[in-house]
Amino acid sequence: MSEHTVEATVMILNKMGLHARPASQLARLATQFEATITVHQADKSADAGSVLGLMMLESQQGKSVRIEVSGPDASEALDAVVKLISQKFNEEG
Repeated sequence: MSEHTVEATVMILNKMGLHARPASQLARLATQFEATITVHQADKSADAGSVLGLMMLESQQGKSVRIEVSGPDASEALDAVVKLISQKFNEEG
């Protein structure tokens, strides 16, 4: 099975942005896939499996991030990440 890369741009909607709890949720989700997931914002990027890396992006509410995924289950991983972010990491507000 050949590797392919998929990507999507999604806006951070939750009030507190990509702080510790959502970053850890995203990192935990990333480990469930056989794919490399990278989150890009402006000139920064981070491995989605790294909580610290994600927090260093300083993604705040209203900022757009580009999710780039490559690997055998890239499409499924991208769908799951976009869903998590779109649902505001299941936070209120």
